[in-house]
Amino acid sequence: MGQLGRKQVSIASPMLRLSFYVVLLCFVFAILRLPEESDNLNARSIISNGNTGRILLLTAHPDDECMFFAPTITALAGIPRTLDAGNHRKDAAAIYSLCLSIGDADRLGYIRRRELDLSLDVLGILKSNSWVLDHPDLKDNMSSHWSPAIIANTITPYIIEHQISTILTFDEKGVSNHPNHKSLREGVIHFLRYYDHPTLPPPRLFTLITVPLTTKYTSIIAALLAKFDLYKHRLFHHIRLLLRHDLTSYFPHNPNASQEFTPVFISGIFEYSLAIRAMRKHASQLVWFRYLYVIFSRYMWVNEWAEVKISL
Repeated sequence: MGQLGRKQVSIASPMLRLSFYVVLLCFVFAILRLPEESDNLNARSIISNGNTGRILLLTAHPDDECMFFAPTITALAGIPRTLDAGNHRKDAAAIYSLCLSIGDADRLGYIRRRELDLSLDVLGILKSNSWVLDHPDLKDNMSSHWSPAIIANTITPYIIEHQISTILTFDEKGVSNHPNHKSLREGVIHFLRYYDHPTLPPPRLFTLITVPLTTKYTSIIAALLAKFDLYKHRLFHHIRLLLRHDLTSYFPHNPNASQEFTPVFISGIFEYSLAIRAMRKHASQLVWFRYLYVIFSRYMWVNEWAEVKISL
């Protein structure tokens, strides 16, 4: 090979690498651009009472809503409006937020209350549908486990008055292992065990799954993997439907097949930017490690849910 040929190869090699990275970046952007959700906790199935579903997000502190639940809130708040029998436009579901403390551990509760209002406005929850409480027995405290009975008594009037059909909150590990977070699930279970309203059915309870530490800070990698996992399940489901007609003995029909997978909401790039904007409203909490959190946390991109069944 002559000198000119070697020079052309040396120029082409970096260009090929650059082209590969550009194509890869475009591929990743295309996957992340739009939000995604599994078919079993979407706008229809999370609503347990037909088209009048009312969803309550129950949190412990201001900033929980954007640090942990933003993918779900933005997905539910973005549900398109539908037409009722009279051709009147209406929401498929109403979203409510109830925060049980003002986060006054650092004596900043009066500031954090206002920050929560601003954050919820960014995420799409109406001011008229949100409340933040300052209960003497439900104070922000890293060493305090809140009483299930007090939580149950506190949330009851909000659930009854607004006919809540679904409650979303933390699981038994509370994502960050905060005792206030972990208390919420116990409080809702206590409420459901003693629920006896004569006309309203008890609400369903979904808890946000705490993932292992090894995957908690995987950022966009978590979103990519979660989307690939959803695509894989959908592909297998469609293959199963295609084969079912001729191979029913090998692939028996399961009407609950779409309910077998973990309910999940995955943010797109726009929804992730909304979560960051909401977090920026909590200016009093933006210390250096919070910036690392919004960059690396899986919960800024992905929410996975488990339904808690209560034996009455």
